[in-house]
Amino acid sequence: MGDVISTNLDEGKREMITARTSAVMAEFGRFYEQQYAVALFNSVRFEIEGGGSIQTQLLHRKDPLKNKSIFSGGLFQYLEESKKWRSRFLYVGDSYNISLYESKAAHDRGLHSKGVINCAGYRALTSMEEYLGLLNNSLSDAKAKVASAPFLKCPTQFPIILWHPYARHHYFCVMTEKEQTKWHAVFQDCVRHTNNGLSEECKVSTPAFTDALRLYRQSKGHYGTWDLMCGDQAQILANLVMETLHPELRNLIVPRLKGKLQQRQKDWMLISDAIYRQVLSQTRTQHKALVQICEVERPRLDAALRTDMDQIITSKEHVSGKIRALVSPRVEQLVRSKVQPYIHSILEALMEPTSRGFSEVRDILFRELVEVSKNSMNDSSKEKLGEHMDKISMLAFHPVKMQSCYEKMETLNLEGLQQRCDVSSPSVFIQRAQILMRQQMDDAVHTFEQLVHQSLDGHSGEDLCKIIQRCQDRVLKKFDYDSSTVRKKFFREALLQIIIPYMLKQLSPSCSTDLPKFQELIFEDFSRFILVENIFEEVVLQSVSKDIMMAVKEAAVQRRHNLYRDSMVLTNSDLNLHLLGENTIDWADHFGGVKGEKQGGEAANRKRKQIVSMIHLDGMPLPYESCQEVPGVDGIPEETEGQMEQDRATEKPLNPVEHVPIKKEPGSPDSINDIRDLINPVLEVVIPAEKDSSQLTNGMFPLEKGDEVKNIISVMETVPKVDGELNTMRSEQTSEEQQCVSAIESAIQQIEIAIQEDPGDHLSEGAIDSDGEFAQTSTNSSPHHHDDSGFQSPANENVEEVEPQPLTGDEVVDAEQVMLTLVEGVKTPSVDFDVKAPCDASEKKAEIETTADRCLL
Repeated sequence: MGDVISTNLDEGKREMITARTSAVMAEFGRFYEQQYAVALFNSVRFEIEGGGSIQTQLLHRKDPLKNKSIFSGGLFQYLEESKKWRSRFLYVGDSYNISLYESKAAHDRGLHSKGVINCAGYRALTSMEEYLGLLNNSLSDAKAKVASAPFLKCPTQFPIILWHPYARHHYFCVMTEKEQTKWHAVFQDCVRHTNNGLSEECKVSTPAFTDALRLYRQSKGHYGTWDLMCGDQAQILANLVMETLHPELRNLIVPRLKGKLQQRQKDWMLISDAIYRQVLSQTRTQHKALVQICEVERPRLDAALRTDMDQIITSKEHVSGKIRALVSPRVEQLVRSKVQPYIHSILEALMEPTSRGFSEVRDILFRELVEVSKNSMNDSSKEKLGEHMDKISMLAFHPVKMQSCYEKMETLNLEGLQQRCDVSSPSVFIQRAQILMRQQMDDAVHTFEQLVHQSLDGHSGEDLCKIIQRCQDRVLKKFDYDSSTVRKKFFREALLQIIIPYMLKQLSPSCSTDLPKFQELIFEDFSRFILVENIFEEVVLQSVSKDIMMAVKEAAVQRRHNLYRDSMVLTNSDLNLHLLGENTIDWADHFGGVKGEKQGGEAANRKRKQIVSMIHLDGMPLPYESCQEVPGVDGIPEETEGQMEQDRATEKPLNPVEHVPIKKEPGSPDSINDIRDLINPVLEVVIPAEKDSSQLTNGMFPLEKGDEVKNIISVMETVPKVDGELNTMRSEQTSEEQQCVSAIESAIQQIEIAIQEDPGDHLSEGAIDSDGEFAQTSTNSSPHHHDDSGFQSPANENVEEVEPQPLTGDEVVDAEQVMLTLVEGVKTPSVDFDVKAPCDASEKKAEIETTADRCLL
């Protein structure tokens, strides 16, 4: 990169650039010194005489972005040095300059940024086709096709490009369309704000600069609007120098560049950026020196003005009368024939998109205020109100929410006027209207905040909703009035910016030769404050201002586009208006909406509250936290290269693939038994027979004479799972399991039959130990009934049907063959029999509570 710049920008060309910049600055400096004295005269005269102006209904705050940041987040940036895409953390502060950091952690730690982008003069693009169209204008010898591949390959489908006619281009990309839309709105807001770089609060230096710049360009034959009057004074002057220097150097350097078209475009952009940076550095230094010279002279000029103000005004009026008598016939003829027929059509073209944009501002404001009112109905606490008011406070500076308003103005079309009135493009009027929309929104929100804050004193929470509604109605009425006033002023200024340059261009050839003789009528002491060229322009402006005012007034009388007639509003028309402040209300501080202590210094700047919320994407890697590398240009194949690689891949034989055993993943069970085992794992435990245990008969303990079964109690116990011995126990007890289960089921069936026939006689024959714990089954758990609910033991499925046999005392079951099956996670019911002394015959009937749904075998 350095070789390309040093080779084509040798010492001789750099000296030429310096000399050309100095020449332009010297000529501009003469105009600036003259206009500085005239601007000082107008400022002092206005201060002495005063002037009536329409007072706005809405309040205006001085520093709305104090301790605020616009936006911050991560995206990918293309680095020219390494030809790689890398992740960057971007921070947009209250100055609207874009600071680039290696990561969010680097920004939070207060490290130096990797670079700062001032967006003045840039354009934010979202498509490579549009970028190629602008890039083709940089080279005059060849044009690239729109479909041809540029020198840059974007790794995603969502690029964001900052394009400048002279300075370096910046390439970014994001992962989603939502991110692209939000970042594009933020970048456009940065461009819009930085283009409006001249402060209107400077009543002397700003008018002096704009008039000097206009007169300089008129001396070169340029009378119309200028798209590159954007940025601060040094940036505007650099654009002024590059307007003539850039084409000359392009014709000298571009034919000597070698390589393909894309490479030449890339090299020329680097060279152009180096030229622009050199010119900008020089204009900044020389403009600063020029302003210092004028500021040194200001006290002496101010003293002379205040001493001889009356005489200076009288002399100027005398000269103005002479010039008006000379040029009035020519001016009136020009106005009647070539200006009046077009005033209404130009005004209509301006009113349509502008009024729709301001109407959208009102709609957004109304929706946000209604949202605050609804939230106050749900929660009328002041803490909650503070949170909502803190969110709405920066509504005007939210580029995403305001984007719909700005887009309405983008439809402005002045086709047909660009050649007739020397209007290069409508971008000057579009950006000016968008700035006014943002200002109106901020004034309305600020007035609403002040009214709510003032009304909250002495009111309870029950009246909160009514207070907000009343303040909302007042603000909307004030907004409608101020919106009409601001739009009418914008229409008048826009018509003057379009018509006056055209008239001056038509009148200058015939009138410029007669103007120097009027300079002799001005005293030498007053010659610095009275200039013939300025008086001539004032005469032309006054001659057409009447027609412009009538056209705007007619539109207001007809109530077209919701315009109102002018009316003077005194300060006391709203008794509470002058009591409200100009500073931003800190709702978090008043109502405790935000937790945390205040921090000062650099840490406070890094902790500023952000207006636009960040985008959080699910599943994203770490591009927003680290300097993650993205494939560069070399890693992204061309379309032809990718096709050739695919062709070669199809021609090559496939290599045999070695089969590697793959571990089988667990699948779904195939049988109902497997499903039951998954739901309730079965644990089989063998209960050994004790030496002192009683003899069992068919799995039951004998009852003593006179004892009877009084009650059966089910006790649920949870048995923990034993994984190690499960398979071993099942393999050892396969043959004994069926015998044990058959015996137990047969015994239970006999008990049920005995209960149905004669509970007392049959139960007395069986013997069951009160301490034994067996899983009692219901009638549905017999082998004749299979429960498919998932809780049945698999042991029942393979049991052969056994016919019930009468129970006798001779049939004895070995205790070692009895096996109890327990299921993990399910409490096993234990059978507890109350053994009591014999009682009356009425009490001999056994009361048995069966729990068929819980017992498992």
